[in-house]
Order: sequence, then structure tokens, then C-alpha cells
Amino acid sequence: MAVLLLAYAVGKAAFALDSRLGFPGGPVVPAAEHDRYARDVMGVATAQWSAVASGVAGACLALATVTAPGRRVPRPLMLAALAGMSLAIGAGAAIMVVDGFVGLGVGWQWYHGVLGLVVIGLLVATIRSYVVATRRVAG
Repeated sequence: MAVLLLAYAVGKAAFALDSRLGFPGGPVVPAAEHDRYARDVMGVATAQWSAVASGVAGACLALATVTAPGRRVPRPLMLAALAGMSLAIGAGAAIMVVDGFVGLGVGWQWYHGVLGLVVIGLLVATIRSYVVATRRVAG
């Protein structure tokens, strides 16, 4: 999961350097949407650099679930962070899956849908691994 999130951050950084919306290998963002986003929401580069930061933060969180320092984080706090991560990543992956196989008009293809399923599987495995490893044994 950490490698996947770092790859996401690198892809977003590549687009941030060009002030482009989207992700390498993903659907093309129409020029009108690009202009609207830059005008009404925030600068395109700022949005992409924010996505880079979230990718790096997610990778750190994923690593924290399997390292000793991360396991010392209070369990409720880590579970809340993992829940937030699962909502954000899960929503993006679900859109890739649905658009890739059914079509929502975003532009994701079937192979993006497969990648979305892999992402969801890795996300579930990451959370399950943490929950199992930190389960309190009734004594």
C-alpha cells in the first residue's frame, strides 16, 4: 500500500510540475474543466501538490501500521486515521472500478477498474493486518 501511495504521489508531482490536472495514464481532463478548476477552486499546481502531500502522508500511515513506532500510536487514533484513509482512497478506487467496468463518463478504462479492485484489496489488507496485529488478547 505504501509503494502504491508513493507512486500516486510521484504521478501527481509530475503533473504538478506542468500545472495539469489528472494523473499519468488516466483520463484526459477537458480544457474547460481545467480552466474552471484553476479559476474557481484553486490553482491547478496547488491542487496537485496537495495530492502529493496526501499520497506521502498515506504512505507514512500505511508504513506505521506495520512498524513498531506506528504500533505504539493509540489504537483508536490509528483506527480513525485508517478509516479516513479508507474513505478517501476507497471512494477514488470505487469510481475507477465503476467507471472502468460500467462507465460513468469520467474516462477510466477496464484496466483502471482492475487497478481499483487491487487498491481496495490492498486497503482492506492493510487495515485488517493492523487490526489483527494490535488485537488485545483477553487474559
